Amino acid sequence: MKHLFILALLTSGFFSYAQDMERLHQAEDFTAENIFTNNIEGPAFDSDGKLYVVNYQNDGTIGYVKPDGSVELFITLPEGSIANSIQFDSKGNMLLADFAGHNILKVNMETKKVSVYVHDDHFNQPNDICINARGQLFASDPNWKDGTGNVWRIDKNGDAIRLQQEMGTTNGIELNPEENILYVNESVQRRIWAFDVDNAGNLSNKRLFATFPDFGMDGMKCDKEGNLYVTRYGKGTVAVLSPDGTLIREIELKGKKCSNLVFGGLNGKLVYVTLQDRKGMEMFRNDIPGKGY
Repeated sequence: MKHLFILALLTSGFFSYAQDMERLHQAEDFTAENIFTNNIEGPAFDSDGKLYVVNYQNDGTIGYVKPDGSVELFITLPEGSIANSIQFDSKGNMLLADFAGHNILKVNMETKKVSVYVHDDHFNQPNDICINARGQLFASDPNWKDGTGNVWRIDKNGDAIRLQQEMGTTNGIELNPEENILYVNESVQRRIWAFDVDNAGNLSNKRLFATFPDFGMDGMKCDKEGNLYVTRYGKGTVAVLSPDGTLIREIELKGKKCSNLVFGGLNGKLVYVTLQDRKGMEMFRNDIPGKGY
């Protein structure tokens, strides 16, 4: 009987593994449709594994998304502010790219107090942000009307340093796992650039990393092995690029206007994607965890 029990465990484990492998890279619904606005974006997990997403029900809000896909209102931002991206600093504060108010905002997660972390009159509209282990933010800053864009570094003291200007429409931005390469995409021009990042957070050696012949691009994230996951806005796929820029695969989503993504789950192998046409989220299982896992 003992041998039969062990065999049953092994067999059930095999089938569970086989089922997981069969569902690998297969998109499924995570939240309901039409519960966010068409500006849904910026998914991010805090250190406790709680998921937050911008523009729940109304623009200018942040929603807390529970593990079962249900959502509740976390905060409403001050009038005139609409967030596009979320990151968390080492102290647990929520940092927001406020494209409408031309700010980077900071939210105290305990008191829910919202303050301006940095404002610069030279900002176009901070769009997407990523953060390194030293607490430095890197922000894309497009001018959609002119088809141009900047890249900024925001130091822990709140100083904003413009690292790149007169690029195309800078949008998705991400650091590799070693934090010595910064990726920045240009949505309209359909290009992804790579920069070397030194210990002070300065950029050099700008080089073309990848291009696409059609559709747009939005948010990007890296996995633990340094592969870059790019939301193909309008095409409804997530393109996976190797560290040398080779296209590994494209993961097909249900919606078309995918705006951003984040790795999560207990092992970091679940990928959650925001869809602006569906005004909700999808998810898929991945074979490699996100870079923070």
